[in-house]
Amino acid sequence: MRRNSRIVTTFMTAIALVQAQSALAQACLAPDDVTDAGIYAIPVVADGFRVSCTPHLAADGFFATQGEDFVAPYSAMQSEHWPGTLRVFLALAASDGTDERADALGELPADALRPLVDAFLAQKIGEEIKPKDCSKIERAMELLAPLPPENLGGLLTFILDVTGVKEPAICETETQ
Repeated sequence: MRRNSRIVTTFMTAIALVQAQSALAQACLAPDDVTDAGIYAIPVVADGFRVSCTPHLAADGFFATQGEDFVAPYSAMQSEHWPGTLRVFLALAASDGTDERADALGELPADALRPLVDAFLAQKIGEEIKPKDCSKIERAMELLAPLPPENLGGLLTFILDVTGVKEPAICETETQ
């Protein structure tokens, strides 16, 4: 379970988009927005994974042979899920207790922020992935590949919620 926790933490780092701070424990993110961010992040995560792990994976493994097919539906959906991802980004940018950073970022056109978010995600993923974890992450991708993107995004949100991740916490929904 600890290994799965590391994988979830890596995805959470991608979703978080900024360094976690203790102030985040008092804020929460809308589940739908977290799901959007999870779906949006998959192509960027895959690029970071590719850069960090290609030398450590088999040439005939899942990512080498089916990675592009796995990522393609997420890439096609990125624009649709960008608004929720942007809300997550802006909420986390304001997590230091002031809204100045979020206000400054919020004044930029949303599409101007996308390359910044992508670059941040790719950098964080590259920093978080260790060569010894590459085959395990590849196996997780292979197991998750049959899921529709909405289910994978929702599953990530669910895991973050039920494992008690508090930085940031997932907001309670009316049905919980």
